[in-house]
Amino acid sequence: MEVKVIKTVSGKTPMTECSDILVCDDAEREHPLINIFPEIEFQEIKGFGGAFTEAASTTIDKLSKENRDRILKLYFDKNEGIGYNFGRVHMNSCDFSLGNYSYVEENDKTLESFDISRDEQSVIPMIKDAMEYGEITMFASPWSPPAYMKTNGQMNQGGKLKKEFYELWSEYFAKYIKEYKKRGIDISMVSVQNEPKAVQKWDSCVYTAEEERDFIKDFLGKKMADMGVKLLFWDHNKERVLERAKIVLDDETEKYVYGIAMHWYSGDHFEQLDMFSRLYPDKDIVFSEGCYEYSLGESDTVKIGEKYAHDMIGNFNNGCNIFCDWNLVLNEKGGPNHVGNFCDAPIMADTANDKVYIHDSYYYIGHFSKYVQKGAKRIGSSKWTSEIDTVSFKNPDGTIVSVVLNSTDNEKSFCFYVDGKMFETNVEAHSIATYIFRP
Repeated sequence: MEVKVIKTVSGKTPMTECSDILVCDDAEREHPLINIFPEIEFQEIKGFGGAFTEAASTTIDKLSKENRDRILKLYFDKNEGIGYNFGRVHMNSCDFSLGNYSYVEENDKTLESFDISRDEQSVIPMIKDAMEYGEITMFASPWSPPAYMKTNGQMNQGGKLKKEFYELWSEYFAKYIKEYKKRGIDISMVSVQNEPKAVQKWDSCVYTAEEERDFIKDFLGKKMADMGVKLLFWDHNKERVLERAKIVLDDETEKYVYGIAMHWYSGDHFEQLDMFSRLYPDKDIVFSEGCYEYSLGESDTVKIGEKYAHDMIGNFNNGCNIFCDWNLVLNEKGGPNHVGNFCDAPIMADTANDKVYIHDSYYYIGHFSKYVQKGAKRIGSSKWTSEIDTVSFKNPDGTIVSVVLNSTDNEKSFCFYVDGKMFETNVEAHSIATYIFRP
């Protein structure tokens, strides 16, 4: 069995291939051990990616062509980058837009004024350029309907979708998808609403579980099904996954729903995903957003990378099918953001000086996205200690991929047991390693 090891160790060159593994005798299997069971298969892995926000697209447009191309290659190239094949985009504005906007004129109750020309300025060109590297599954989410459709008369500060606009809003989804398709971009997946439990100072809209269920059941569900577009619900924190699902997924709504989308902002709650996948085994779980506080430059961003990897491992070990990060790139202020809600991204750019900063989170995500192929299956594994995180996959080509995260201050030595063979290795303090076993 051939084994390849790729490591990112704090303070050293990231994603470096090394030979830190040896075949060994299995007489002492009780010692520190990770067992891998390729014959025990769980969910299919369907993609990795990030969000094409207006903030990301306008930031990348301010860089030199060399750096613009470099960032797209870093994300979407399968050989020289980390092989993203999934993307999220906002329908209407979000906090990471330059300001509030919708695609229709105020009080347009016919949608005759529907126009996505704003997206054509930077968002769509960025998506199209990324598509040059390979197929990308595109997912769209609204942060808010147009102001006139809402109870509070504005796109910000929450409010609800007025019931008299349920049908028009569902038609708005359909028009958006059709207009993107005319421009060569297939939106194959949508969520009902981004963070429907949160009243934010930026673009937001609140739905109770019953309201989301009824909107799907009576309006949006059939429209999306007729268009062949997969529909996700919730699109908010993991802590309420089961609570939401038990109401939304009733007998009539279930047939329209492809899966659930979730974020990480309220903590791990990995058990919620496991219970969801047991109760609804035919529904996919999509991690649709996560980000960290603002950070730019050469500062230590290892802890952010470790946060990403810990969450990804926990999510995948409990049924997650797709990972999608938040902004692909942000500027030197952690924006632009029209309400000052500045954040971090795996790649940051100093647009004033045409500089690109690649953070540790980029490499930590890459330890999964570059080596776990679309169509891979998570497989069984066990570990000897709670001080490391690990998850394993079997790719369509038969290779076995195991990712091991060590967030502690101490090196960990251990053995793998896979397909009747033992391999001795180690992971340094504050490091992540991807092991690829080729039969």
